[in-house]
Amino acid sequence: MDVRVTGCGPAEPFLSARDVFETEYELTLPVDVEIRENPDERTVAGHYEDHHELLVSQRAATSAMARELALHEFAHMARYEEEHPSHVQSTEEALFLALAGKSVERRKLAHCYQIANHMKDIYADDITLDIGPTEKLVAFMESSLASAVADSPPAAPGDWERWTEAADPEITAVNAAFALALLERHDAIERDHRLYDLADAAAADAPGVSLAAFKNHFQSLRRDPDESEYRQALVDVTREYAIDGRQAAD
Repeated sequence: MDVRVTGCGPAEPFLSARDVFETEYELTLPVDVEIRENPDERTVAGHYEDHHELLVSQRAATSAMARELALHEFAHMARYEEEHPSHVQSTEEALFLALAGKSVERRKLAHCYQIANHMKDIYADDITLDIGPTEKLVAFMESSLASAVADSPPAAPGDWERWTEAADPEITAVNAAFALALLERHDAIERDHRLYDLADAAAADAPGVSLAAFKNHFQSLRRDPDESEYRQALVDVTREYAIDGRQAAD
């Protein structure tokens, strides 16, 4: 597995992540990692015929989560190479099928894309949580959700989005469901963990969103769905958020 790191930051987290990743998985194409100075730049991954590309801010590359971030991105690359339905299904197509004939506000539509990304992350992190330690991710999710519920979070580097100041209560509740579903899926969290209390608080702020329903959507995703099954799952969760939840609230 060929990982090439350039730019103004340390190569070690990415090479260390490669070593961990290679214990169970392999990438056919080389990975070009470019570390950039811009502290506000988000992590961006690209997939091409002859290589993968990962653009990372210097802030993310030097953070405590750098190796975990790299593992997460390598897992996405593996899913692209194996043409897993979660990574080849057109999000736009699924959202069109789910929302055809419906009027959906722009805020909700943006959230639907975030939910689709959560579903991709479930499958990527089925890899990362199988091969890497979970403690940092659990702590990161706890901190992110606590910040969103308190509505006063600092910014954080990396591809796992921290739920930021003035976070919308409805998508925060979905984010909480995603965090619980992912961690429960891998037995990475105890039932008395603070995340459950935080998730309940997030759900209380969004009575139109069913925490249990969204947790079930994410947690019940089969490891090896076919294209039709995955498309239907994405359609179902989109309708749950943009249509069914709105009708329940009304």
